[in-house]
Amino acid sequence: MGDFAGLDWGSTRHAACVVDEHGKVVDRLAVRHDAEGLDWLIAGLRRLGPAGTLPIAIERPSGIVVAALAAAGHPVVPIPPNAVKATRPRYRAALLKSDAGDAYRLADMLRTDGHRFRPLAASSDALKALRALVRGRDDLVAARVALANQLRGVLESFWPGAAAIFADIDSPIALAFLRRYPTPESAARLGERRLAGFLAQESYCGRRSAAELLARLRAAAPGRAGEAEAEIKGELVRALVGVLAELVARLAKLTARLEPLVADLPDGRILMSFPRAGRVCAAQMLAEIGDARERFPTEAQLAAEAGLCPVTKASGKSHAVTFRWACNKRLRSAVTCFADNSRHASR
Repeated sequence: MGDFAGLDWGSTRHAACVVDEHGKVVDRLAVRHDAEGLDWLIAGLRRLGPAGTLPIAIERPSGIVVAALAAAGHPVVPIPPNAVKATRPRYRAALLKSDAGDAYRLADMLRTDGHRFRPLAASSDALKALRALVRGRDDLVAARVALANQLRGVLESFWPGAAAIFADIDSPIALAFLRRYPTPESAARLGERRLAGFLAQESYCGRRSAAELLARLRAAAPGRAGEAEAEIKGELVRALVGVLAELVARLAKLTARLEPLVADLPDGRILMSFPRAGRVCAAQMLAEIGDARERFPTEAQLAAEAGLCPVTKASGKSHAVTFRWACNKRLRSAVTCFADNSRHASR
């Protein structure tokens, strides 16, 4: 048996506590969140013994501090915040919270219940790069959807036809159309020949002819906004289109980088060979599963991590099967998306 450490993460300062095998406090550290502070934290822990023999419990499983501790050789054990919160009555009757107290609780939980938690498995630099790209791209996709919904809402309030002319309001052709015609007045003289010329200029390869698109534009309910209101909303359309067009272009470049990153990883080509996995879905699954296979010794553990198996609650005569809420939400989304895609490919 050796010592156990706990670290409470803060935006500007971090509190660390080290306890021995009996739960007695060996040392307490408080460091700033900067290069000097992290170096001082590592040096202070090193004085207590070899890094490999001093595991550290922390609520946050990623970030600069976690990377620094792992690079120094410490086994890093993430403990969910709700598990830490549930143990507070064990340590005091008054449920007060402090950084030093949380650091002690983390260290003592690692001492008493460390066998219930799995240390972080080291990921390769290639996997870390893929994970950063996938998660960042997913967040930008969510931002794109929110902006597209906002743009559609503005258009439907004063020019519904412009929101209905193309299937996807955030497609390059739809954004190009709105950049050229942001208000009903700007499209007042738009005819079939002029629209056909615009489509050819933008290299539109859709299945709809200029006549069909024009009919769709004119069939929508007419807007009732006054001249001043329409002008203001036209400016809003121009602003949203400008942001969306740049975001869509950047997302296309980020998506193009996924395939080579996935293909360079040992399990990448295996995942991309799955039916309808593609490059995006395969990248999302690989980014969350990781390249350390020992993280999931069985398929049941992987299913639980992804929230794909139910939770059974039984006590006395009551028996209920509920949805698994505590899971890796990104992994759940990727696996369920792949399952739906493979279903379409296997009909």
